[in-house]
Amino acid sequence: MTATDERELSDAAAQLSTAPLEDGGQQPAPGLGAGREIVAWARWFWRQLTSMRVALILLFLLSLGAVPGSLIPQNSVDESKVQLFKDEHGALAGVYDKLQLFDVYSSVWFSAIYLLLFISLAGCIIPRTWQFVGQLRARAPKAPSRLNRLPAYTTWRTDAEPEAVLEASRTVLRRRRFRAHVAGDAVAAEKGYLREAGNLLFHVALFVLLIAFAAGRLFHSEAGKLIVEGDGFSNTFTQYDYYKESAFGTGDPSAFGFTLDKFTASYQRTGPQKRTPRVFRADITYWKGADGPKHKTSIEVNKPLVIDGTKVWLLSNGWAPVVTVRDGQGDIAFRGPVPMIPAEKRNLSSQGAIKVTDYVGKDGKKDQIGFQGFFMPTYLKGSGQMMSQFPEPLSPGLFLTAYKGDLGLDTGVPQNVYQLDVARMKQFKDKNGDPFRQVLAIGDKLTLPDGAGTLTFDGVKPWATFKIGKQYGNEWVLIGALTAIAGLAGSLFIQRRRVWVRARRDEDGTTVVELAGLGRSESAKLPEELADLAVRLQTAAPARPEPSVTTSDEGARA
Repeated sequence: MTATDERELSDAAAQLSTAPLEDGGQQPAPGLGAGREIVAWARWFWRQLTSMRVALILLFLLSLGAVPGSLIPQNSVDESKVQLFKDEHGALAGVYDKLQLFDVYSSVWFSAIYLLLFISLAGCIIPRTWQFVGQLRARAPKAPSRLNRLPAYTTWRTDAEPEAVLEASRTVLRRRRFRAHVAGDAVAAEKGYLREAGNLLFHVALFVLLIAFAAGRLFHSEAGKLIVEGDGFSNTFTQYDYYKESAFGTGDPSAFGFTLDKFTASYQRTGPQKRTPRVFRADITYWKGADGPKHKTSIEVNKPLVIDGTKVWLLSNGWAPVVTVRDGQGDIAFRGPVPMIPAEKRNLSSQGAIKVTDYVGKDGKKDQIGFQGFFMPTYLKGSGQMMSQFPEPLSPGLFLTAYKGDLGLDTGVPQNVYQLDVARMKQFKDKNGDPFRQVLAIGDKLTLPDGAGTLTFDGVKPWATFKIGKQYGNEWVLIGALTAIAGLAGSLFIQRRRVWVRARRDEDGTTVVELAGLGRSESAKLPEELADLAVRLQTAAPARPEPSVTTSDEGARA
């Protein structure tokens, strides 16, 4: 191969690439001044940031950064689980807090990776788009002088005129969706532009996904509510247990409400999958507006209730012991279910507080009493273990300690409804002067010392927590994901290739037809496609039969 042929083949292969050309990476010449050095370093940083290598690294870091958000409880999902994690892992929770691992998706480091990836993709897409548009407008280059040096090559002789061969080859190539034109003594054709379009489409789809996720976080607002079976809920700010508004302020909540008719949570009771949830469903009756008709439906995991764009998700569950508290006069001071928060997920051992403000003592004076409670859905009496053995209420047990005094509800300082502030209270003592405590089964009665009153454990009701909110950008996320898959498939399975057909008159008066192809990457389909083109072209330029060859012995006998 001559130097000219090598240069032509290299140019033909290089023109198939649409990757942005890299600068030579030369350092600024000495003496350019501090200002130009800063500009040079800024350009170098921009080239690195918008390179494919850095974009892939940032995408990997973003995926890696999302792992803690899946493994560690997040404040944006369930603050009670975050608090429970902090209570169980004191020192480790402090480290997680400093690293913002309880708020991964709004942390500084995750936002920085997200923003850099956003800029990197934008810097990749814009130049690639202009370059791709330029290549769509350009034509395939003229044929190299030595077509037989290309990876796929075939030739034959024909009696057809060269001009007729070139015209026929243009027709055949265009029917096979090649962009063909005559360049000198050959037809140059190109096909497979969708490969680069798929590559560009993949980058654009990633950009759309980033925008959709960002918009979803900025416009997203959510609220939470714990509802005991049989209770109702109206979608108003005053009924939320917590509310997180979007970055653009608070909008008017959708007008609807529902009643939790029944909550069902069942678990595998035997075998290696014991305690595995089998049924997790909330049967509700909901309505729109103040006087809308009522409808019955069920909410399950990943099957939220959707009303006017607002979604209601079922998150978690627990148990609420039903108690009746009578004061020192024998009157009912409190009656109803008391939700308790799980202290561990395996068997739903839960803790909570019973606060009674309308209490009258034996002496007729008004006072306040409180009970710190620990509920065990399945308690084995006599086992010596104050922990539940199963998450369903097979043999419920309620462990209580009682206090008397000021609950601190009138101080104006917010309190946790599931914890008892005993700073201004005194614990009841038994006859021996020990702290008064007792474990109750359903139907048992706790009698406070000195005739201070009683508490009866009447039963158990389930409760469920719901998340109410609106999600934005989900449609764009779906469109972006499907587009990214389509673009990636196109960039992987479509091959960009060029074909040249040369027809010239030989010294013996016949026409020599040369057909050659060059692909951007190695592919076994290119020779097959070239053979198919040759067969189709030979209908207009049939191959001339080769002259027979005789041996010297055959000639002597003749």
